[in-house]
Amino acid sequence: MKLYSLSVIYKGATKANLLKAAYDLSSFSFFQRSSVQEFMTFTSALIVERTTQGSRASVKEQEYLCHVYVRNDNLGAVVIADTEYPQRVCFTLLDKVLDEFSKQVDSIDWPSGNPETINYKALDIHLAKYQNPREADAMTKVQAELDETKIILHNTMESLLERGEKLDDLVAKSEHLGNQSKAFYKTARKQNSCCEIM
Repeated sequence: MKLYSLSVIYKGATKANLLKAAYDLSSFSFFQRSSVQEFMTFTSALIVERTTQGSRASVKEQEYLCHVYVRNDNLGAVVIADTEYPQRVCFTLLDKVLDEFSKQVDSIDWPSGNPETINYKALDIHLAKYQNPREADAMTKVQAELDETKIILHNTMESLLERGEKLDDLVAKSEHLGNQSKAFYKTARKQNSCCEIM
């Protein structure tokens, strides 16, 4: 599970305007990184341009999923992740980023802003924090803990069943032993009664 790109983009009347972006391209070779970054920037802007106001979408591009959210005020955000990354966590991240961004950056600056003029430093922090969705998102963390608890419970049930099977074997053996003991007791009693007559 990996996040590659997180962008805040203003959806203008004719084209999308990149306001701020953060990238984690460490999984690509050094020589590919600039091309990959350009491609991700282009794809993010294109997706925002084609997404209607007030909607969310997920678009598959090769082995990546691009999650986009464009608010009613034309402020949008895109996160590019691999296909294994949980979709719900991506949209939680987009909501959080857009809320913070709209509080810190005045809406007058959105149409004409660019990454150099916009003062918003949290994208890199969010991108790094959300690399592990279990740590960043409370629901995912709880779900992971539930899954671990289910595994532990399942193992415990298996060991109880094994123990139960062993107990069943002991009970069966004790019943068998009981029958043998009864037979021994009857035989011993017959023998002893024989001796009493003499």
